Amino acid sequence: MNTTDPESRGFSMADVRHKQVTARRAVAVGEISVGEVAYPLVVERRLPKGDALVMAEIAGLQGAKQASNLMPLCHPLMLDLVRVRYRLVPERHAIHVYCEVATEARTGVEMEALAGVSAALLTLYDLVKPVEPALAIGGIRLLFKEGGKRGLWKHPDGMTEAELAQYAPSEPNAP
Repeated sequence: MNTTDPESRGFSMADVRHKQVTARRAVAVGEISVGEVAYPLVVERRLPKGDALVMAEIAGLQGAKQASNLMPLCHPLMLDLVRVRYRLVPERHAIHVYCEVATEARTGVEMEALAGVSAALLTLYDLVKPVEPALAIGGIRLLFKEGGKRGLWKHPDGMTEAELAQYAPSEPNAP
Protein backbone atom coordinates (compact mmCIF):
# COMPACT_ATOMS: atom_id res chain seq x y z
CA MET A 1 0.00 0.00 0.00
CA ASN A 2 1.40 3.37 -1.04
CA THR A 3 0.61 5.81 1.79
CA THR A 4 1.78 8.84 -0.19
CA ASP A 5 -1.04 8.38 -2.74
CA PRO A 6 -4.23 10.12 -1.44
CA GLU A 7 -6.46 7.64 -3.28
CA SER A 8 -4.88 4.77 -1.36
CA ARG A 9 -6.19 6.36 1.85
CA GLY A 10 -9.75 6.45 0.50
CA PHE A 11 -10.13 10.16 -0.25
CA SER A 12 -9.38 12.59 -3.03
CA MET A 13 -10.66 15.88 -4.30
CA ALA A 14 -13.27 15.38 -7.07
CA ASP A 15 -11.84 15.84 -10.55
CA VAL A 16 -14.04 18.48 -12.19
CA ARG A 17 -11.77 19.30 -15.14
CA HIS A 18 -14.17 17.79 -17.66
CA LYS A 19 -17.36 19.26 -16.23
CA GLN A 20 -18.97 22.19 -17.98
CA VAL A 21 -18.92 25.65 -16.38
CA THR A 22 -22.54 26.56 -15.57
CA ALA A 23 -24.40 28.96 -13.33
CA ARG A 24 -24.64 27.43 -9.86
CA ARG A 25 -26.72 28.51 -6.89
CA ALA A 26 -27.52 27.04 -3.49
CA VAL A 27 -29.51 28.15 -0.46
CA ALA A 28 -29.08 26.71 3.03
CA VAL A 29 -30.98 27.37 6.25
CA GLY A 30 -30.50 26.73 9.96
CA GLU A 31 -32.01 27.83 13.24
CA ILE A 32 -30.88 28.93 16.66
CA SER A 33 -33.19 28.96 19.68
CA VAL A 34 -32.07 31.70 22.05
CA GLY A 35 -34.75 31.57 24.78
CA GLU A 36 -37.24 34.10 26.03
CA VAL A 37 -34.74 36.19 28.03
CA ALA A 38 -32.18 36.64 25.24
CA TYR A 39 -34.62 36.89 22.33
CA PRO A 40 -35.73 40.50 22.96
CA LEU A 41 -32.12 41.53 23.56
CA VAL A 42 -31.13 40.09 20.19
CA VAL A 43 -34.08 41.72 18.40
CA GLU A 44 -33.52 45.09 20.10
CA ARG A 45 -29.78 44.78 19.42
CA ARG A 46 -28.88 45.21 23.10
CA LEU A 47 -26.64 42.23 23.82
CA PRO A 48 -23.52 42.94 25.92
CA LYS A 49 -21.21 42.01 23.00
CA GLY A 50 -23.11 44.13 20.48
CA ASP A 51 -25.48 43.68 17.55
CA ALA A 52 -25.57 39.93 17.05
CA LEU A 53 -27.69 40.05 13.89
CA VAL A 54 -25.30 42.30 11.97
CA MET A 55 -22.27 40.37 13.18
CA ALA A 56 -23.92 37.07 12.19
CA GLU A 57 -24.50 38.38 8.66
CA ILE A 58 -20.83 39.33 8.38
CA ALA A 59 -19.73 35.96 9.79
CA GLY A 60 -22.00 34.17 7.32
CA LEU A 61 -20.41 36.00 4.41
CA GLN A 62 -16.97 35.13 5.69
CA GLY A 63 -17.93 31.51 6.33
CA ALA A 64 -19.16 31.02 2.77
CA LYS A 65 -16.01 32.60 1.34
CA GLN A 66 -13.77 30.41 3.51
CA ALA A 67 -15.50 27.05 2.96
CA SER A 68 -12.54 25.48 1.16
CA ASN A 69 -10.25 26.44 4.06
CA LEU A 70 -12.51 24.58 6.49
CA MET A 71 -13.21 21.44 4.45
CA PRO A 72 -10.10 19.85 2.96
CA LEU A 73 -11.71 18.39 -0.18
CA CYS A 74 -13.92 21.40 -0.98
CA HIS A 75 -12.89 23.22 -4.18
CA PRO A 76 -11.94 26.88 -3.71
CA LEU A 77 -14.36 28.97 -5.76
CA MET A 78 -14.66 32.59 -6.79
CA LEU A 79 -18.14 33.48 -5.57
CA ASP A 80 -20.32 35.93 -7.48
CA LEU A 81 -22.93 36.23 -4.72
CA VAL A 82 -23.14 35.56 -1.01
CA ARG A 83 -26.28 36.82 0.67
CA VAL A 84 -27.04 36.13 4.35
CA ARG A 85 -30.39 36.99 5.84
CA TYR A 86 -32.36 36.06 8.92
CA ARG A 87 -35.99 35.64 9.85
CA LEU A 88 -37.17 36.15 13.41
CA VAL A 89 -39.45 33.47 14.86
CA PRO A 90 -40.88 35.16 17.98
CA GLU A 91 -43.30 32.38 18.95
CA ARG A 92 -40.31 30.04 19.44
CA HIS A 93 -37.71 32.64 20.50
CA ALA A 94 -35.66 31.55 17.51
CA ILE A 95 -33.87 32.94 14.50
CA HIS A 96 -33.72 31.29 11.08
CA VAL A 97 -30.56 32.10 9.12
CA TYR A 98 -30.35 31.71 5.35
CA CYS A 99 -27.29 31.78 3.12
CA GLU A 100 -27.61 32.07 -0.66
CA VAL A 101 -24.49 31.54 -2.76
CA ALA A 102 -24.05 31.75 -6.54
CA THR A 103 -21.27 31.56 -9.09
CA GLU A 104 -20.39 30.16 -12.50
CA ALA A 105 -18.18 27.12 -12.03
CA ARG A 106 -17.61 23.44 -12.71
CA THR A 107 -18.81 22.46 -9.24
CA GLY A 108 -21.66 23.46 -6.97
CA VAL A 109 -21.79 25.94 -4.10
CA GLU A 110 -23.79 23.95 -1.55
CA MET A 111 -20.85 23.62 0.86
CA GLU A 112 -20.35 27.38 0.76
CA ALA A 113 -24.03 27.97 1.58
CA LEU A 114 -23.89 25.48 4.46
CA ALA A 115 -20.63 26.97 5.76
CA GLY A 116 -22.20 30.44 5.65
CA VAL A 117 -25.25 29.37 7.65
CA SER A 118 -23.07 27.52 10.16
CA ALA A 119 -20.73 30.47 10.70
CA ALA A 120 -23.67 32.84 11.20
CA LEU A 121 -25.35 30.50 13.69
CA LEU A 122 -22.13 29.95 15.64
CA THR A 123 -21.61 33.70 15.82
CA LEU A 124 -25.11 34.18 17.19
CA TYR A 125 -24.35 31.47 19.74
CA ASP A 126 -21.14 33.20 20.78
CA LEU A 127 -22.78 36.61 21.18
CA VAL A 128 -25.87 35.33 23.01
CA LYS A 129 -24.21 32.86 25.43
CA PRO A 130 -23.28 35.49 28.07
CA VAL A 131 -27.01 36.17 28.51
CA GLU A 132 -28.37 32.65 27.89
CA PRO A 133 -26.02 29.65 27.90
CA ALA A 134 -28.80 27.11 27.11
CA LEU A 135 -28.85 27.65 23.35
CA ALA A 136 -29.69 25.16 20.62
CA ILE A 137 -28.62 25.16 16.97
CA GLY A 138 -30.43 22.84 14.60
CA GLY A 139 -32.19 22.24 11.34
CA ILE A 140 -29.17 23.05 9.21
CA ARG A 141 -29.92 21.84 5.70
CA LEU A 142 -29.62 22.67 2.06
CA LEU A 143 -32.97 23.95 0.77
CA PHE A 144 -31.97 23.54 -2.86
CA LYS A 145 -29.13 23.67 -5.32
CA GLU A 146 -29.32 24.39 -9.01
CA GLY A 147 -27.07 24.35 -12.03
CA GLY A 148 -24.81 21.81 -13.59
CA LYS A 149 -25.86 18.73 -15.52
CA ARG A 150 -28.59 17.70 -13.07
CA GLY A 151 -30.32 21.07 -12.78
CA LEU A 152 -32.48 21.70 -9.72
CA TRP A 153 -32.41 19.58 -6.56
CA LYS A 154 -34.77 20.43 -3.67
CA HIS A 155 -34.59 19.04 -0.16
CA PRO A 156 -37.30 16.39 0.35
CA ASP A 157 -38.62 18.28 3.40
CA GLY A 158 -39.64 21.07 1.03
CA MET A 159 -39.71 24.83 1.42
CA THR A 160 -42.23 27.25 2.89
CA GLU A 161 -44.18 29.55 0.60
CA ALA A 162 -42.11 32.47 1.90
CA GLU A 163 -38.86 30.62 1.09
CA LEU A 164 -40.11 29.77 -2.41
CA ALA A 165 -41.08 33.40 -2.99
CA GLN A 166 -37.77 34.74 -1.64
CA TYR A 167 -35.44 32.41 -3.53
CA ALA A 168 -37.50 31.30 -6.58
CA PRO A 169 -35.63 28.11 -7.53
CA SER A 170 -35.51 27.36 -11.25
CA GLU A 171 -37.72 24.73 -12.81
CA PRO A 172 -36.56 21.10 -12.36
CA ASN A 173 -33.76 19.98 -14.64
CA ALA A 174 -33.24 23.42 -16.16
CA PRO A 175 -29.46 23.88 -16.46
